[in-house]
Amino acid sequence: MTLPSLRPESRSTHRQRMGGVLRRLVVTDLLVIVGAAVGAQLLRFGELDSVVNGVTATRSPTGVSYSLVTAAFVVGWMVTLALSDAYDERIIGHGPEEYERVIQASFRFFAVVAILSYIFKLELARGYVALAFPAGTLALLVTRRVWRVWLVKHRMQGRLARSVLVVGDRAHLAGLVRALQSTPGAGYRVVAACCGDGPAEDIGDIPVLGAEGDAARIAELLGVDTVACTSSWRAGDRGLRELGWALEGLDIDFVVSPGLTDIAGPRVLTRPVAGLPLLHIEVPRFSGTQRTIKSLLDRSAAALGLIVLSPVLVFIGLLIRRGSPGSALFRQERVGKSGETFSMLKFRTMRVGAEEMLPSLLDRTEGEGPLFKLSDDPRVTHIGATLRRYSLDELPQLFNVLRGQMSLVGPRPPLPSEVATYADDVRRRLLVKPGMTGLWQVNGRSDLKWDDAVRFDLYYVENWSVLLDVVILWRTLRAVRTGSGAY
Repeated sequence: MTLPSLRPESRSTHRQRMGGVLRRLVVTDLLVIVGAAVGAQLLRFGELDSVVNGVTATRSPTGVSYSLVTAAFVVGWMVTLALSDAYDERIIGHGPEEYERVIQASFRFFAVVAILSYIFKLELARGYVALAFPAGTLALLVTRRVWRVWLVKHRMQGRLARSVLVVGDRAHLAGLVRALQSTPGAGYRVVAACCGDGPAEDIGDIPVLGAEGDAARIAELLGVDTVACTSSWRAGDRGLRELGWALEGLDIDFVVSPGLTDIAGPRVLTRPVAGLPLLHIEVPRFSGTQRTIKSLLDRSAAALGLIVLSPVLVFIGLLIRRGSPGSALFRQERVGKSGETFSMLKFRTMRVGAEEMLPSLLDRTEGEGPLFKLSDDPRVTHIGATLRRYSLDELPQLFNVLRGQMSLVGPRPPLPSEVATYADDVRRRLLVKPGMTGLWQVNGRSDLKWDDAVRFDLYYVENWSVLLDVVILWRTLRAVRTGSGAY
């Protein structure tokens, strides 16, 4: 059996390098927390431990120096991050869980501070705590993002990624390999497969080196970091247990793909019953407190955005009117939540009468399904092309968000003609408000195929959360800045 060449770094080298990354991450967090705590102390008191008439000016009412309080803050916050597994290699660099753990750790720490202050009557200065907590939490999230960009860049180049041996039946392995290869930033690099059914043909560019029962031996020979199994393979449950036993002591992670697609982690709860791990899948939430919070945040942000951006909106409107005759705004009927139609606003990017020109261009469409897309659409004006490239033509939709017709984040608002062709599953896009941006916007924009756009929208509908909205809005800024996929 010829073993494939892996990558320049061995398993021990990979662990050492990732250990170095984690140590630097710890140091970064420490510096951030020190900066937040010391900064809060300086802003609240104007000094550290200056002495006035022999009395420390920055002592708490109990006589404890706030420099000691700051030191305790730093130690306690760092310990809470560690206890919350915020430095677990498996969640670093991909997915929302890393950010969730940082936020949860910060809230837990300050909840403990509040409880201890009440019990021991410490009476810490509210301004000090009110400055340190949000500043430190926000700075932690920003620096984590900076490290993530750096780490993903290296993983895209094949470094700092875990080598993976996939195991299972051929049909399911192909999907698992595609999923892992499509997201190199997650840090998994598939190097080989063990497949017991059918001839030992390669799965794409991944060599099949043996049957399922050979997985532990091949994993040890290859020196991989992880063995990933599909939930369906010929060896069954006993085979999974035996493989887990065989990997004991080899320092190799063992993961199982349950075969659940497009379901986010927070909706999955594992509950063991008589030794059988049951996966509880929460139903999607289309109402309730979280939806109310989302609506309030949408309208508040839209109102603030319209106030702040009003000079920009006026300037763009004047440019459009100067470049071509007609109104600066374009109104088009779109379908919103529950199939209700509304008039969506955009800055006009085409010549007047563009709708009448559409039938003559249908045979040139580059879109799939019901979408019409044309990268060199002759109807688009010069200023319109620039507005589209940077999504500035979407800004008037803030009025639709303020009216409650749209959300900042959601599925793409469809045309009635598109909805008329929807199958039952695609109609689930109409269970929530359409958005100014969404997963379709940050994963390719107009370059997306129809099936991919639908998949991203349905994933959002099923798994939305306020935190996911924040992540999408952040990624939208990057997508708009590069202007990729927009026409």
